[in-house]
Amino acid sequence: MDDQLIADFYDYEALLPDEERKLLLKARDFMRTDVKPLVNEYWAKGEFPHELVGKFRELGLAGLPYEGYGEHLPATSHLLSGMMAMEMTRTDPSVATFFGVHNGLAMYSIYSGGDQEQRDRWLPSMAAMDKIGAFAMTEPLGGSDVAGGMRTTAKRDGDTWILNGAKKWIGNATFADLVIVWARDEDDNNVKGFVVEKDSPGFVPVKIENKFAFRIVENAEITLTDVRVPEANRLQGIDSFRDVAEILRATRGGVAWQGLGVMIGAYELALDYAKERKQFGRPIARFQMVQDMLVKSLGNITASWGMLVQLARLQDAGIFKDEHSSLAKAFVTSRMREVVAWGREIFGGNGIVLDNDIMRFFTDAEAIYSFEGTREMNTLIVGKAITGQSAFV
Repeated sequence: MDDQLIADFYDYEALLPDEERKLLLKARDFMRTDVKPLVNEYWAKGEFPHELVGKFRELGLAGLPYEGYGEHLPATSHLLSGMMAMEMTRTDPSVATFFGVHNGLAMYSIYSGGDQEQRDRWLPSMAAMDKIGAFAMTEPLGGSDVAGGMRTTAKRDGDTWILNGAKKWIGNATFADLVIVWARDEDDNNVKGFVVEKDSPGFVPVKIENKFAFRIVENAEITLTDVRVPEANRLQGIDSFRDVAEILRATRGGVAWQGLGVMIGAYELALDYAKERKQFGRPIARFQMVQDMLVKSLGNITASWGMLVQLARLQDAGIFKDEHSSLAKAFVTSRMREVVAWGREIFGGNGIVLDNDIMRFFTDAEAIYSFEGTREMNTLIVGKAITGQSAFV
């Protein structure tokens, strides 16, 4: 088992308490032995390796951040949660996203937006990964503007709600047991959250084909036609999009950690290749331009990691704000794009072959760059915070 990543130049992992670092190393070993041998095959097929769900269940790492749920109590730190996202993404961004959607977006929506009865009803089985979650926010015609222009509607009818509309790019949705669907209440025009159970009449998820990023993730386009959801399945703590933003603020930081994981994965591949590949009778690692790209990559990794450590501390202290997670997401994923490009460049023509792994990171990086708020939208969130002026509606 690796004791320290070669990319951890400033030994950031040493900031974790011993018990939390053991959990991180447990995830590292799992990703290397159980996940890595499968990913290229399934990436090429564009399918999700469902046999991994049972292995994730045995791993027992879901629910770690949530007090009272999961195998390891009390709740672990945001620093561990972030490094766990980094660690899984370092091996494969798609499999990490499967876990992140379930353990982050879906579980956190219930943990922060549900009442105690709802948390006790759903979170134990989700922490055990007996039930898998998904999070349905983005729509076919709505992305960054979904806060004010959500087209999916909810209409109260006695003790039930009737949902109509469509969602797109929803990870895990083709097989999830519980899907958090966000819809605009027709009566008060506020966004509300609903836990829609698998096979509900009128709920139809269709897998999106022909993707060239996150090919392992089963993203779906969902249509909702008169889907009836009981009032007991409406998240009781969500009354407006402002409440939803509290969830996105937390999960956006997790995506920044994924960006770090992609950088580390690409850097490790490029460094190993540079030591082995010979040109003009010597390893290309001895060439100045190759060393320049490797050092710039390591600089991006080290700077991003430091930013994310402080973000985690702000989260643990309960004082982090939208602009904190937005700056991290925008900055880290921009640096990520640079690192995967340098990594593929070091591989030369061999970089376009899936067997060498780097192209998987190169293409998957594009999905991470775009979701949980584009760079432009996150930039404008930070811009509003520092100027006091909004540049978007």
